Amino acid sequence: MRYLPFIGMAAVMAALASCGTMSKEECRVADWAVVGDTDGAAGYDPQSRFADHVRSCSKSGATPNQTQWYQGYQTGIRRFCTPLGGAAHGEAGGAYHNVCPAEMEADFVRGYSLGKRVHELRSRMDLLHSGISARESEADRLYDDMKKAADKDRRGIRDRIDDLERERRRMRREADDLSYELGEAERDLEFFRQNPGARLSPAGY
Repeated sequence: MRYLPFIGMAAVMAALASCGTMSKEECRVADWAVVGDTDGAAGYDPQSRFADHVRSCSKSGATPNQTQWYQGYQTGIRRFCTPLGGAAHGEAGGAYHNVCPAEMEADFVRGYSLGKRVHELRSRMDLLHSGISARESEADRLYDDMKKAADKDRRGIRDRIDDLERERRRMRREADDLSYELGEAERDLEFFRQNPGARLSPAGY
């Protein structure tokens, strides 16, 4: 793994953490091997995650046991770094922090790349559908405005409606093309799930 297994406590305390990871009560009663195992199985970056725990638990006066946490993390990360784990993590849009053991990383990344491809295409499709809906709503509003507008203003409203229609047609064509690409990516991902040992080359990576 590409990280230092032990971190100076002073450096950890100074690290910036995003938000509290545990409550005061959880910090007081934590089994740090279990916490580390859970964090590893979720694929967290070890340095920043442990720093977050230290920051959270400093409010309760509890000190995370780094040795126990790290031992648990080593166990949990091996459950995360499987081919199917990579596929699921990528499809969910999770970030990969280069945490997998060297002997597991290649197969994990194969699954992760396929899953990430599907996630990105679905996200693009969602944006297109949202854009189409927004333009349809705006066009409907403009039609209502045009009914009440003065004659001198109707031409401008009509031009804007025409622009919206052209944008909608363009986005629909893009969505149709993307739908085909997404279908292929989803088939590749499903094939990988059924055959994780198969040497499938994910497109676009």
